[in-house]
Amino acid sequence: MKPAVSLVTTVRDEADSIDGFLRSVLAQTRVPDEVVIVDGGSRDDTVARILALRARVAAPRIHVLRAPGANISQGRNIAIARAAGPIIAVTDAGTELAPDWLERIVRPLEADAQVAVSAGFFEPAGATLFERCLAVLITPQLPEIEPERFLPSSRSVAFRKEWWLRVGGYPEWLRHCEDLVFDLALQRAGARFAFAPDARVGWNARPSLGRFFRQYFDYARGDGHAHLWPARHAARYAAYAAGTLLLAATLMTATAPGAPPLLTLLPASLLAAGIAAHFRRFARRAWRLRRSRGARETAATLALLPAVVVAGDVAKMIGHAVGRYERARAGGPERLRAASPAMIEELR
Repeated sequence: MKPAVSLVTTVRDEADSIDGFLRSVLAQTRVPDEVVIVDGGSRDDTVARILALRARVAAPRIHVLRAPGANISQGRNIAIARAAGPIIAVTDAGTELAPDWLERIVRPLEADAQVAVSAGFFEPAGATLFERCLAVLITPQLPEIEPERFLPSSRSVAFRKEWWLRVGGYPEWLRHCEDLVFDLALQRAGARFAFAPDARVGWNARPSLGRFFRQYFDYARGDGHAHLWPARHAARYAAYAAGTLLLAATLMTATAPGAPPLLTLLPASLLAAGIAAHFRRFARRAWRLRRSRGARETAATLALLPAVVVAGDVAKMIGHAVGRYERARAGGPERLRAASPAMIEELR
C-alpha cells in the first residue's frame, strides 16, 4: 500500500490564480490524500473561493487554516504540522501543476526508502506576453542543471515529514529564500536528494518590470539575511564595477582630443565582450524555446533581455546590501525572527 501524501501550500491574495491552481490539483493522475492550505491574511476572496470549491468536491480532503500575518515559512510549517501524511508535497498557489506532477514527484520517495527529498522542476508560463517573456529569461532550463547539486524550489518539491521534523522545519526568521535555507539544512543533516525533472509546474513571472525588480530585491535581501551565495554576489559587484570603469574609459578616450583610435577601441571591446558573455545565458534560454514559443514571442523576449538582466542585477545588488546591513544591525539571523501569527484557525 502506498504511503499517504499530503499536498501543502500557502496563500495570500491569490484570488486571480487560486481557481486554476485548485483545478490543476483536482486533475492530478494521482490525487493527494489531503490538501492543507494556510492563508496568511488574504484581503480578497481567496478563502471564499477555496471554501466554495471544497463544498463541491468529495475528495481530496481540503483543510483550510487562517493564520493572519504568517510569513511563507510559518505558513508552510503550520500546514505541514497539520498534515497527516508521512510524505509532504509542497508547491505554490500561483502555479499550475502538470497533470502527472504529484505522481512523478513522489515516485522517487516510494521507490527508495533511503530518498528523503524529491526535487521537482518548473517551467515558464504566463497570462500576458510580458509575463511569458520574463519567465523564459529568468527560469533555469534543464541543460543548465547539475542534478547532483540542484537545490529544489518549494514550488515543486516533496519530502518525508520526518526529515522536516529533524531539521526544525522551514526557517521562520526568513521571509525570502527560505526554501534554499531549508534545502541546505536537509543537506547538512544527511538527507538524500533525488532529481525528478519530469515533475513540473508552470509558474507565472511578475506582471511588470517594477514588480520583478521588487521580487529580486526581496530575494537578494533574503540572501543577505541568510548569508547565501556571498561569492556570487561579490562577483556581481565586481563585474559591474569593472564595466563602469570600462565605460568611463571608453567615453574619456573617445572625447579626448588626439587620442589614438586603438585607445578607445580596447576598453570598448572589453566592455562589449563582457556584456555579451553576461547576456549569453539568458539569450540561450529564449533561443532554446524558439520553436514552442514562436518567432514573435522569441523576438520580444530577446528585445526585453537587456532591461530584465540589468534590472535584476541592480535589484540584487541593492537588496543584498540591505539584507547584509539588516543582519549586522540585528546582531545575527536569530534576531531577525518574525512575530508568530496571533491566531491559527481551521475553517470547518
